Amino acid sequence: MKLIYTGKTKNVYGLEDGNYLLQFKDDVTEENGVFDPGANTVGLTMEGAGRAGLRLTKFFFEKLAEAGIPTHYIDADIEKATMTVKPATVFGQGLEVICRYRAVGSFLRRYGMYAEEGQPLDAFVEVTIKDDDRQDPPISEDALDMLGILTLSEYKELKELTQKIAAVVKAELAKKEIELYDIKFEFGRLADKQIVLIDEISGGNMRAYKNGEYIEPLKLEQLMLED
Repeated sequence: MKLIYTGKTKNVYGLEDGNYLLQFKDDVTEENGVFDPGANTVGLTMEGAGRAGLRLTKFFFEKLAEAGIPTHYIDADIEKATMTVKPATVFGQGLEVICRYRAVGSFLRRYGMYAEEGQPLDAFVEVTIKDDDRQDPPISEDALDMLGILTLSEYKELKELTQKIAAVVKAELAKKEIELYDIKFEFGRLADKQIVLIDEISGGNMRAYKNGEYIEPLKLEQLMLED
């Protein structure tokens, strides 16, 4: 294996067959000492977070496969906290795509003049540039097109995929009486240029609540996968 990339919450290795191996870490992103899925800094280490994130990711990627939604997922080894995936190239230097069902987090910080905390949102899709130095600024579809990051038609496909995938996750959480507030995705292009979901779907990528109480990532995995 060859180390390709060292990330905040996982490392990426190249395999001899051309696929990639993702090694999940126990590190999570935080803001002011509190877990925040949208933060740029890793300041917290939660023992077991890597395996928990992978278990939930495996669960959701297999649900997406059943629904015919394309991803880069091949298989996962929970004990080793690794996931094998198809190689995919990101858009530009990387984008994050957020689907929001309630006004919380950075959405509320930006639009608090007009939005109330927890206000319902209709699967609002927001794209941000992965750029720690500039605090991951939001970007519009026109700017994405003009800057050559993705075309208008690709943006439309990206938005539709985001809402479809978020709906699957939301429905699965609802089976456990858990409400999804928002979720963050990453996408890439396969060798044939098909746009697919990449990275992970875990508690570290979303805000979920039960009976009005926020659920920590490790607890979310336990609630979702318990018999």
